[in-house]
Amino acid sequence: MRNQMRMKCALALAGASLLACGAWAQPTAKNDEAVKPPVRTAEVTAEVTAEVTTDGTLTVNGQAIAYTAVAGTLTVGGTEATDAELGLDGKLLPEYAATAPKDAKDAAPTARMFYVAYFKKGSAAEKRPVTFLYNGGPGSSTMWLHMGCFGPRRVVVPDTKHPEGAPYTVGNNEFSLLDASDLVFIDAPGTGFSRIFGKDAGKAFYGIDPDGMAFARFIRRFLTKYNRWDSPKYLMGESYGTPRSAVLSADLRGIDLNGVILLSTILSFDNSVDEPKLNPGVDQAYALALPTYAATAWYHHKLPNPPATLDALLPQVEEWALGEYMHALLEGAALPEAERQKVAEQLHNYTGLPVDYLLKSNLRVEGGAYSKMLLDATDTSTGRLDTRYTGPDYDPLSEQAQYDPQSNAVSSAYTAAINSYLRQTLKYGAEQTYKPNAYRDPDFNWKFRNSEGGQNVMPSLAHAMKANPEMHVLVAGGYYDLATPFFEGKFEMLHLPIPNDLQKNIEYHYYPAGHMIYVNDGALRQFHSDVAGFIQRTEDGGATK
Repeated sequence: MRNQMRMKCALALAGASLLACGAWAQPTAKNDEAVKPPVRTAEVTAEVTAEVTTDGTLTVNGQAIAYTAVAGTLTVGGTEATDAELGLDGKLLPEYAATAPKDAKDAAPTARMFYVAYFKKGSAAEKRPVTFLYNGGPGSSTMWLHMGCFGPRRVVVPDTKHPEGAPYTVGNNEFSLLDASDLVFIDAPGTGFSRIFGKDAGKAFYGIDPDGMAFARFIRRFLTKYNRWDSPKYLMGESYGTPRSAVLSADLRGIDLNGVILLSTILSFDNSVDEPKLNPGVDQAYALALPTYAATAWYHHKLPNPPATLDALLPQVEEWALGEYMHALLEGAALPEAERQKVAEQLHNYTGLPVDYLLKSNLRVEGGAYSKMLLDATDTSTGRLDTRYTGPDYDPLSEQAQYDPQSNAVSSAYTAAINSYLRQTLKYGAEQTYKPNAYRDPDFNWKFRNSEGGQNVMPSLAHAMKANPEMHVLVAGGYYDLATPFFEGKFEMLHLPIPNDLQKNIEYHYYPAGHMIYVNDGALRQFHSDVAGFIQRTEDGGATK
């Protein structure tokens, strides 16, 4: 249950909860792959829609951009050995076809990964940056980044409110990143139009290391198919896509990335404020979430003595969180009663929660409990992905919020937008089912290194940064995000096991929005500017000093 609660996609139709526990470690070659001959893949796994190419235009920052869109699939193997048997068309190379099993269900696992690539016309492909984008979950499609953030078309939903029903507003995206980079939106195996095949396919792709390696194989095939090996290369993941990027950056051996863009970041799940009580003795999640609690209380006018601006509030909360508050948490039962009372009163000043409640909770308030309690007098819960959103309690007597008002508010619009856009505009997938997520698939059982332990992929990102000291990282997030609190992401970056001089390769950008910062037009405008500038500074192989 713990895994299930913490692994739901930040923006899935079914869930308000995000991310799962387990441990990611630096990928290593599997011994069984080295000694066992591969099971041959089947020659035909399923009918595949041919690639579809369309043309479009849009305007970004006053610049007219003509582009070509390619919607299609690339097939990757579940192991390096299986992958080596496949041509770019997804079929077995001739030398392996003769020994392939006749029945696809007996074949070695493969994944047919769906993508939409956007190429700016008139640019020299070999020098044009290319950015690979994906959402997380694990088990989510990439319809969120595609239709809300940097794709050429964008669904517009009212910020902080539940929109009316269809028809939804979809139009040209003036904040698309196509002015700075070609874009490749990738649906993870089992999501969107991506599908998995073969024996034990779920085990081959639904897990920490298999997922990272599948994306690495996809990227290598894409670079070959479109002759982009010499292009500046970037990864951009949101939510669970950020730990995927950490692992993927290390898996892409022999490929020096120019940059990695982490949106709504979590790399160590010990820092998640979703259910820290299940990990007693590790208290820093409460401290790292406190600035988000304070921002939320400030937004909803629940602070006893609110400053005029959020910028005036957050630095003092961050300092107190890592100082007096963290000290009190580390004291545990040894904390003197007078000090406990003092800390509870200051927590009240920063969270808006009653002192008695804070004392009863032992100074430790989980994210779901905060979402439920802040507006408890009105039987209203705040959002998790974006705490500016509110909704009526399902059960006024519950201890924690039982759903996410933000997820409920936007999911239908995004699902409708991606289904209409792919079929009507890109002319792809007319008779296929687009799967927003893979959570309900019978073989979706995400594999973690530890079934109940904390997952930490910070070593993978650190490995990539040390292996390639010219790789740069942009960390972005929203002040009102309780799924991946902004202060948590910054804390993790400052604790990467890298030489101190590599810290200069990391830059931070935070916005007055939630997990999906792009729901807010002003935040998306600034985010586009920040990411475009990041690419322009690093596409020549290093940031401007």
